[in-house]
Amino acid sequence: MASERADDPREGAPQARILVVEDEPLIAMMLADMLEDLGFVIAASFAHVAPALEFLAQSDVDIALLDVNLGDEKIDPIADLLAARGRPFIFTTGYGRAGIPPAHANRPVLQKPFQISHLEATLRAQLNLRGRP
Repeated sequence: MASERADDPREGAPQARILVVEDEPLIAMMLADMLEDLGFVIAASFAHVAPALEFLAQSDVDIALLDVNLGDEKIDPIADLLAARGRPFIFTTGYGRAGIPPAHANRPVLQKPFQISHLEATLRAQLNLRGRP
């Protein structure tokens, strides 16, 4: 499935579409603000696994930010699907590498709370971007 992209009116370049899976509303809003400030497009944001999987059944993204702790839900199905598609993703957590699905232990982790500069550097590294979102 080809990735859809929106045009960046500031630079005339395509923007990376990001899936956010985060169950804490304040953190999800903070992420949305940070990503907008960095020039990225949030393709969708979900607090639970099932609707995120439904979205991914119909759409594609360039990268995802996945909260490791979604209450009693495991993030594994989303990580597995993105890995199967060859899409990069970054785990976000306040617990370090604890809880990272073993099959994805080599994926990058952003330790909460994180700075916008760390978010940007990690996203750009995973997307192989130099100077544009």
